[in-house]
Amino acid sequence: MNNNKKVNAEHVWKQVDDDVVPHLKLSVMDRAAYSYLLRHSRIEGKPRIRFAISWLAHGIRLCVRTTRSALHRLFDHGVLRPIECGQTGHVVHVRLPAEIPGLRVSKDSPRSPIFLAGRLEKTDFLQNRALREAIHFRERSRCFYCLRRVARLSRCLDHVVPRAKLGRNSYRNLVSCCPDCNSKKADRPADEFLRWLYRERRLSANDLRGRLRALDDLAAGKLKPPVPGQR
Repeated sequence: MNNNKKVNAEHVWKQVDDDVVPHLKLSVMDRAAYSYLLRHSRIEGKPRIRFAISWLAHGIRLCVRTTRSALHRLFDHGVLRPIECGQTGHVVHVRLPAEIPGLRVSKDSPRSPIFLAGRLEKTDFLQNRALREAIHFRERSRCFYCLRRVARLSRCLDHVVPRAKLGRNSYRNLVSCCPDCNSKKADRPADEFLRWLYRERRLSANDLRGRLRALDDLAAGKLKPPVPGQR
């Protein structure tokens, strides 16, 4: 597939209105942000776009804080895929409606979408207690980072890629951990934090290798939590 090819704008806007907005339950702010980024990327034949949040906020006439929240929700829905986050701005891959995980639209009949409910890839694992507990259960009462056993009332959920760096509430980005690791990791990259734990002699060399493999498996979607009805 050639992502640089210009798309049929009329068809895309119909899919946004008929399929994306109602089935993903996008707010007015979410729709405005998605539409504006679509306009300046895929409609122009560019799959990726580099932008500052202030630029997007100005374009859709919203404050920076509201715009940032809308971006987070679009990432959680899989509408946008983060490529880079830095001081010079964000680089994201803007997905067309037909490319959004969990949402299928018919090319011949845009008003006949098939929404694939229960897809792990689009599930926000912070939205309710059952989903949060599924992440804790996956780690079997141990801290994902230091491997210590964690009491039920003390355990935390940590974003491997912080929300400030566009990390999602996906099962690929959430882990159960102890309060100490949650506090000390902060916004550090997870692999860097694991090596710090090794230098502090809180992980053995074998533990470090195992945790780095687990980190790779998590990002690859191999560590699926036991959510009823989902495979």
